[in-house]
Amino acid sequence: MSAARPLLIVGAGGFAREAAAAVRAANDVRPEWMLLGLLDDDPARHGTVVDDLCVLGPVDAVHQHPDAAVLVCTGNPRNYRSRRDIVARLGLPAERHPVLRHPAASIAAGTEIGPGTVLLAGTVVTAPQRVGAHVAAMPQVVLTHDDAVGDYVTLASRVALGGRVTVEEGAYLGAGALVREGLAVGAWALVGMGSVVLRDVPRGEVWAGAPARRLRAGPG
Repeated sequence: MSAARPLLIVGAGGFAREAAAAVRAANDVRPEWMLLGLLDDDPARHGTVVDDLCVLGPVDAVHQHPDAAVLVCTGNPRNYRSRRDIVARLGLPAERHPVLRHPAASIAAGTEIGPGTVLLAGTVVTAPQRVGAHVAAMPQVVLTHDDAVGDYVTLASRVALGGRVTVEEGAYLGAGALVREGLAVGAWALVGMGSVVLRDVPRGEVWAGAPARRLRAGPG
């Protein structure tokens, strides 16, 4: 059996904790990762312990561990560009960013998953498709046939996409959002939790409601 690969998680918040729990669940099935700890730019967190993992230092400390894989696990509705910004700042080769699949995720054979993507428990991909790099798929996300999910997308818990849905780079879909088949959610758009999307969402806009309507321009 090959030795476990060292792994660092960037972030010390909720998504990072969930990713660490998924790593442990995956290791229970097939030991693959040796979790070294967390990295966060908040100096108040340095040296603290989160779920038995030490916050080792700032994000740039990844360069002190050249053999470690790195998962960037940051982002929330107030700052959902953070994963992209950190990945660009670190400038690591793609092979340093692994794909993390919780063993309770169901992913159709032939699905193409980009580096750095995290698929948490209960994620279902029903037919082969492309899921981009550094995507966060939270518990119970459902991607059906012929969807296309771009890089840096966040799909919060219980998001469901009908067939042939395109979610462009960096879009954030809040918990429980539903998107009708054949639609597109534009790059860096934000769809509020519980929304029912029945029309295309343009790039960089904030939509919410059932049916979802434009609320305002966003950061895109």
